[in-house]
Amino acid sequence: MSQFKSLAPQAAVTLLEQGAAVVDIRDLNSFNSSHIPQAQNLNNDNLPVFLQQADRNQALIVYCYHGISSQSAADFLAGQGFTEVYSLDGGFEQWKLQFPELCQS
Repeated sequence: MSQFKSLAPQAAVTLLEQGAAVVDIRDLNSFNSSHIPQAQNLNNDNLPVFLQQADRNQALIVYCYHGISSQSAADFLAGQGFTEVYSLDGGFEQWKLQFPELCQS
């Protein structure tokens, strides 16, 4: 059984308004091109620092390009003690289709 939940983009907006953290696991060039506001780019290089400093009780939304890789990342983070982890359905591609005004570059 997965330790994370899938999250539709509309529900993600609500969760972000309630103070959820958000991590983008796409490559840095894609992140720099456009991302969800307040997202932190998470990769193998900064993962140890993230794990050390993150609030494991804060809701955490994980996204990638299309919502596939973020499922593995969300499952991994849930296994690291994060209590409320979500994988964004459809990834950033779905997010920018639904909420182009909520994309930051």
